[in-house]
Parts: sequence; structure tokens; C-alpha cells
Amino acid sequence: MNSQILHEKLELIQWLSTLEDTSIIKKLIQFRKEETKDWWDSISDEEKNSIEKGISEADKNDIKPHSEARKLYEKWL
Repeated sequence: MNSQILHEKLELIQWLSTLEDTSIIKKLIQFRKEETKDWWDSISDEEKNSIEKGISEADKNDIKPHSEARKLYEKWL
């Protein structure tokens, strides 16, 4: 781990351990909750359905080779 980041993390820990302002503590807790939200909850139903369909197809071994996928998506790669 980068020593500068480690140093900054330690400074944050020290600052947090002395913090008495409950509004800041509540904001930090809220920030932490938002940062740890499951990405699944933030995607559309269409995206979820597409992912679930892909998983289902893979479970049934109904998959295409990588070379075929590259041909299909070549213009975006």
C-alpha cells in the first residue's frame, strides 16, 4: 500500500477518534452506507433481466465462444 495513503488513513483514524460533533459523525455514517450500496440496486430492471438471462444461459451451457462475441462487438472494442 502507498505510504502516503497509509499516512492519510492514520490521520483520519486519529481525527475520527477525537471527533465529538455528532452531525459530522452521522454524515460520515451516511457516506459509508452510500459507498457500500450494492451495485445491483442501482441498475435498471432491463439490465438486471439481461444479466439474469446471461447467467441462466451459462448455467445451461448455452454459450458462444469468445471469438464469436468479439466479431459481434468488434465495432465497440
